[in-house]
Amino acid sequence: MASKSISLSVRPRGQAIPKIPETAAVTLDAPASDLYHRLSADSGLSVHRLRVTKGSDGSVVPNRKEVRVGDTGLRDGSVVYVKDLGPQISWTTVFLVEYLGPLLIHPLIYYSRPYLYRAPPTSNAFPPPSSLQTTALTLVLAHFLKRELETLFVHRFSLATMPARNIFKNCFHYWVLAGLNLAYWIYSPSSPTAAPANAYILYPALALWVVSEAGNLYTHVVLRNLRSRGGKERGIPRGWAFELVTCPNYMFEVGAWLSIWLVTWSLAAGVMTVAGGAQMWVWARKKESAYRREFGAGYSPKRYVMIPGVC
Repeated sequence: MASKSISLSVRPRGQAIPKIPETAAVTLDAPASDLYHRLSADSGLSVHRLRVTKGSDGSVVPNRKEVRVGDTGLRDGSVVYVKDLGPQISWTTVFLVEYLGPLLIHPLIYYSRPYLYRAPPTSNAFPPPSSLQTTALTLVLAHFLKRELETLFVHRFSLATMPARNIFKNCFHYWVLAGLNLAYWIYSPSSPTAAPANAYILYPALALWVVSEAGNLYTHVVLRNLRSRGGKERGIPRGWAFELVTCPNYMFEVGAWLSIWLVTWSLAAGVMTVAGGAQMWVWARKKESAYRREFGAGYSPKRYVMIPGVC
């Protein structure tokens, strides 16, 4: 038996959208993403620029194949509003550009030290980088190279794009805090990293870094396997780390930056660790709320969202 076809009244939200149709016909058992593709074809705008909301309650109609039109509550004669979100940029591109900053800035400052800093008063010549400064450079580059590779080969994004204008705000954290600010201070000849290493701090910090980076990669692979290539389905992540906290990937990320802080004893590294940790804690709380809302009794609520026994 053929599914019932319904006609939706289409209205623009905010700025007028040329060529947007006044009505759109869909079937109740069609994927909700079909509505987006039809509106995209009629308007000439990328499907990723469009956001469709219900006129009845303002809720978003999801652009997802696994959600049927009938599941959204839309019925014959329902009103939907369509908003043009403006130029978009893929999340893959965003991540690659974000992480590129520290990969360029740290070697630039490291190898430009004689031109950026004054030689110490007690030295007749500009000193070469210390072993700690070289270690710090290696840790930072390995951290962000791993992130670039994960972006290319591991991550599967639930949203394909974000507004292009936001890339400048997103890049500030990495290009300025993790890039310029951190690099300038830790490669200075007057930095704590210019002094001989304390083995009792260095080696535990390096061990923490290795465990944290490996754990972070592990959790990213677990999250990747919850979603098919190109899909938007969601699932409950499971595994030993996910039994401890909601977002162990954030826990391991904080661990990696804490290890860099211990290696460098730099206030800039501390700022990066605290600022990044605070933002990830906010994201982790939202993720816990989303799991509880979406999966209900099928999800075991977590008391701690990022760090066991702390937050």
